Amino acid sequence: MRSRTRWRRIVSSAATGLIAVTGLLGAVAAPAHAAPETAVGAVTSYAYTSASVDDWIGWGGSGSYTAPGDTIEINGTARYLTVSVSNANDFWDISLAAPEGETLHPGVYHDAERALSRTGHAPGLDVSGNGRGCDEVYGQFAIDQIETDASGAVTSLEATFTQNCDWAAAPALQGTVRFQARPLSYTYTSDLGDYIGGGRSNDYTGSTSLFGLSGSGAPMNTINYSVSGKRDNWSVRMAAPSGQSLEAGKTYRTTRLGDGDTARLDAGGNGRGCNRSNGELTITELSYDAAGDVDALAATFTQHCEGVEPALHGTIHYLA
Repeated sequence: MRSRTRWRRIVSSAATGLIAVTGLLGAVAAPAHAAPETAVGAVTSYAYTSASVDDWIGWGGSGSYTAPGDTIEINGTARYLTVSVSNANDFWDISLAAPEGETLHPGVYHDAERALSRTGHAPGLDVSGNGRGCDEVYGQFAIDQIETDASGAVTSLEATFTQNCDWAAAPALQGTVRFQARPLSYTYTSDLGDYIGGGRSNDYTGSTSLFGLSGSGAPMNTINYSVSGKRDNWSVRMAAPSGQSLEAGKTYRTTRLGDGDTARLDAGGNGRGCNRSNGELTITELSYDAAGDVDALAATFTQHCEGVEPALHGTIHYLA
């Protein structure tokens, strides 16, 4: 057995630095309860929406639960896991299983069957609530993040699901479950007339995309962020004004290359970039590891390419 089952898929790129996604290897152990120390910014929660009173599980309702006010525990491995949610009034179990012989990893799983009785190569899904469960399950789920410890127990999870109970056309139950999950996403909106985004908008999550973050603190104070997914490739380069450091909680005026008065912001996508730009960058969260390399970032930006009014607006979350 491998001593560690968290991995980062890494490739080098001169334009964008490192590309990475949180996932796991195939080594697993017997099911075990995971209760790791809470990571900074991590969220443990469960939320659901039921489409109709004819959905046997949700009865047309909705609800949300967040630890520590509600009890949320995870048991199992990357082959088969169950998240249990409870409080004084409700109790839920959300089970996710990989196809036979595989382990769960970031991605989308279609044609899910009831987890305990799945057939062939089907993935497994089974969401029950307050004593109500399905005899058959038709559904799908997406894994945005998953990590395991050295024993194989799952220690971090972010997943969404759609479940149709007992027949394929049954009203759907939809939900999101997080256990020690930290945000990992990129979202942009492009104004009509913006050259970089072409007036479009999109969002990228761990189930579809690879994210990269590289850079360091003083004296470089430069960050390179990248996204690859949905047939798109994005890069955002940031740097503090000369003689300064990028700091959480600050908003900077920006130009493409930066100078003594402005920070650097250079956002491009699918081969399109600005010759010159102006805009604004806000750093909401920023942290570095023991070696001084950036390991978490949350930021928003607005970039006007070639001095025109239409802008590209972006929101970055990399484990923050």
